[in-house]
Amino acid sequence: MPADRLHLVRHGEVFNPDRILYGRLDGYHLSDLGHRMAAAAAESMADRPVTALYASPLLRAQESAAPWAQQFTLPIATEERIIEPTNKFEGTRGVNARMMANPKYWGWIYNPSLPSWGEPFVQIATRVVAAMDDAWEKADGGEVVMVSHQSPIWMATRRINGLRLPHDPRRRRCSLSSITSFERTDGVWREVAYQDPASDLLAQSIDLGAV
Repeated sequence: MPADRLHLVRHGEVFNPDRILYGRLDGYHLSDLGHRMAAAAAESMADRPVTALYASPLLRAQESAAPWAQQFTLPIATEERIIEPTNKFEGTRGVNARMMANPKYWGWIYNPSLPSWGEPFVQIATRVVAAMDDAWEKADGGEVVMVSHQSPIWMATRRINGLRLPHDPRRRRCSLSSITSFERTDGVWREVAYQDPASDLLAQSIDLGAV
């Protein structure tokens, strides 16, 4: 039977002392604080009937899924469709005034509503919701957890809530190790809850590295 509820969980803080826009780059793992955040997220749902666990293939998501795997004695199924979007600024310290003055980068930023520097918002939302659909149908009842990244979670949330996909990234409601929960009835998704189980750790964290 299908699932009863599906949770999109963001990974914890990443160890990134150089403050690089890491995107899909290899080797970016959780910080010590990030591991604590991930554990707090899993512990907050200890009384829920979680029966399936998915994670983006990126290391920070796999590490953030580990406490869930331990909490519920579940394998981590890698789901490519919930990965971080592509980004042409990957490997830099992010967009700055010097870069904007260089004509080399103008083609990357001409259309922020697409966005022109990376994977289109509509493509992100479509692939994430498709992954949610499949996970929902494959579940043997209970609840599904999918550990992903801020942009994919926020794009799926905006799509489901009927909001325009272009947005101000500074106003995303998707903190580190947050949990956004959904239910689906007659093929229609609806958001049912949002929580920040690691809220007491957020003030100590650094949240950067992706778009």
